[in-house]
Amino acid sequence: MTLSDWIHTVLLALIQGLTEFLPISSSAHLILPSQLLGWPDQGLAFDVGVHVGTLAAVLFYFRREVSSIGRAWAGSFRGERSDAGRLGWMVVLATLPALVFGGLCHQLIDHYGRSILVIAATTLIFGVLLGWADLSSTRVRSVAGLRPRDALLIGCAQAIALIPGTSRSGITITAALMLGFDRQSAARFSFLMSIPVIIAAGALKTRDLLLSGSDAQWLMVGSGAVLAALSALACIWLFLKWLDRIGMMPFVIYRLALGCLLLGVWYVG
Repeated sequence: MTLSDWIHTVLLALIQGLTEFLPISSSAHLILPSQLLGWPDQGLAFDVGVHVGTLAAVLFYFRREVSSIGRAWAGSFRGERSDAGRLGWMVVLATLPALVFGGLCHQLIDHYGRSILVIAATTLIFGVLLGWADLSSTRVRSVAGLRPRDALLIGCAQAIALIPGTSRSGITITAALMLGFDRQSAARFSFLMSIPVIIAAGALKTRDLLLSGSDAQWLMVGSGAVLAALSALACIWLFLKWLDRIGMMPFVIYRLALGCLLLGVWYVG
């Protein structure tokens, strides 16, 4: 591995970890280095590695909740009822639209959705929508009041996030805010929803990796996974700590600036 390979590995892993759970779109930021700087694709093995890293981060941060939800959800098959088990079913329900939409449309999105113009448009449109939702939301509901209809609507929003630039966390938080949930509840449910989706995406990429074979630099893959995990863990902790204090406007402003920059690059290029 050359020095430039290590630089690319470190920066791309940090980008994945820092943007996976912020409402600014990790997929857009991972596409941009190759589009704007001509960086080579790091390959499927690296994609799998950084997905494993971000999955490890969210599982570790929410380990008590995930354990409680998992046990209660399993108990619901034996007729046991609890708030944690109900929340588990809400996560399952919210995951279904993304799985269906992803299964039907992922090739179409891969082919048409990775242009700078598409990323610029989704960055701007959903950035404005996030700002409007944060300013207009009543923010009176909590996760305890989540209904199946809410889970499905937020899940449908998550399905739209398969389009690069949308931001999975951004659009699910937007949908939750529009339904009247407070910021912490919106963010926490969004993060819990991310677990099965990241698992599904990682499994799909792993399947593709096994089918295609790999001559990956496994030291690079492992380093990327660790860096993505550590940066994602720090990101989740800081985001939830500062969320009520700063709100969504810093991310909205960032998205608008990034979207305008991308439009400029597209126009010039």
